[in-house]
Amino acid sequence: FRRMAGKVKWVTDIEKSVLINNFEKRGWIQVAENEDWNFYWMSVQTIRNVFSVETGYRLSDDQIVNHFPNHYELTRKDLMVKNIKRYRKELEKEGSPLAEKDENGKYIYLDFVPVTFMLPADYNLFVEEFRKNPSSTWIMKPCGKAQGKGIFLINKLSQIKKWSRDSKTSSFVSQSSKEAYVISLYINNPLLIGGKKFDLRLYVLVSTYRPLRCYMYKLGFCRFCTVKYTPSTSELDNMFVHLTNVAIQKHGDDYNHIHGGKWTVSNLRLYLESTRGKEVTNKLFDEIHWIIVQSLKAVAPVMNNDKHCFECYGYDIIIDDKLKPWLIEVNASPSLTSSTANDRILKYNLINDTLNIAVPNGEIPDCKWNKSPPKEVLGNYEVLYDEEMAQSDGAERELRGRPGQPTALKGSRARDSGKPVLTTWK
Repeated sequence: FRRMAGKVKWVTDIEKSVLINNFEKRGWIQVAENEDWNFYWMSVQTIRNVFSVETGYRLSDDQIVNHFPNHYELTRKDLMVKNIKRYRKELEKEGSPLAEKDENGKYIYLDFVPVTFMLPADYNLFVEEFRKNPSSTWIMKPCGKAQGKGIFLINKLSQIKKWSRDSKTSSFVSQSSKEAYVISLYINNPLLIGGKKFDLRLYVLVSTYRPLRCYMYKLGFCRFCTVKYTPSTSELDNMFVHLTNVAIQKHGDDYNHIHGGKWTVSNLRLYLESTRGKEVTNKLFDEIHWIIVQSLKAVAPVMNNDKHCFECYGYDIIIDDKLKPWLIEVNASPSLTSSTANDRILKYNLINDTLNIAVPNGEIPDCKWNKSPPKEVLGNYEVLYDEEMAQSDGAERELRGRPGQPTALKGSRARDSGKPVLTTWK
């Protein structure tokens, strides 16, 4: 967005009349306005055009956009997993205690993404893994789609033979040579509430990747399925049992248009505290925060940290019945449409608080500022991780034990006194 005589001038210098007439076509969504400003969200397609070498666009210091140029390193399902795997190996090579493994070769602290393979590239590896546990269920997703489109579950190799070019060989070819898939081990023991599966949609704002500075939004929500969960193989095709996406659930016969099948995160906390205890609940949310920070650290080295950019991600987390959280995917354009009255309030506040951090006090944007807003403008955001602050304190505050366990910085008085200390990984 850019201030130009009290209006917005599009970054491509197209006349205002053309902009208005082609608004939706060009991928802009108006999200807020005041006396001097109109604010617009750019779509991921528009971002590609703005930062494309061929177009030759150049953003001025008073222009800020709501995506990083190569955000897909985190928000494409295949690239997210690839970057997390690379991050693990790098930490392992460095001898970091974070990359520690158990006796079975599993990461103790970095095992937060289900076993995942890329198709067609990793088809042979997938088959090898599948045959180790033939009774397992897997979920297959197109890498570049959202809202549950193209997703299906399998529990037999024959169910994906239709994508195979030659069933007599081990080669695998998708229907479209342009479209890649990921196939992940299905979390078949999800935590159920009222017998129904749910996941969490959490919002995370990143203002800069180097140094990494991110904020957690306190007003996330849970999305529930409309049909009670069953691991029965006869229900593998019933997406109302398995997929929590509102875009799918809203078409179910049991969908409730008043509450939209949603709980606030604060309600989930209250439920877990009353059924599992406060300490266990705090540990769970600490692990969720840990997952988010580690996923951002995994992509930080490869992210194009353009000074004009910020981004609000939609994190999807599933909790299993052992209260272990799993990162499912990260969305570059989390839905800002509202399906209920509460939804509308939440997302209005989300947009407002995001803009207050991106452009403090509603002033003219300046991409050169240090992107560390005062605490009073954070609204419902709270600082999740500030790499610069951690370094200025004299140490990178990495968690040395399992997330949720008491830890202390080296040489701290609290540790010497033997008293338990809150986690200091932030």
